[in-house]
Amino acid sequence: MKQVHIAKHAPDAHLVKGLLESNGIAAVVRGEFLTSGWGELPVDVCSVWIADEAQYERAQAVLLSFLNGDLARELRSQNWRCARCGEQLAGQFTSCWKCGSARP
Repeated sequence: MKQVHIAKHAPDAHLVKGLLESNGIAAVVRGEFLTSGWGELPVDVCSVWIADEAQYERAQAVLLSFLNGDLARELRSQNWRCARCGEQLAGQFTSCWKCGSARP
């Protein structure tokens, strides 16, 4: 196990965990239930860890790309139309806001 991200709070940690998992990197959140004691605990109490240390460099690259906004810029111009209901959607959406169908 290797730590890849120190979170400010549990939702931040779970966002990063989901990002890594969507890129095929198994991750876990540690310390999320300890954050109510911030004043008495070290600042890295809520963090994201990966199971396979061999994927550390890849995890860092994915996280850095996300934090720099690279993925958002890439997807911004990739609008798509829902195959189920025909709704036009912006590129950053992975499912249709109208009917819930997944992006093809």
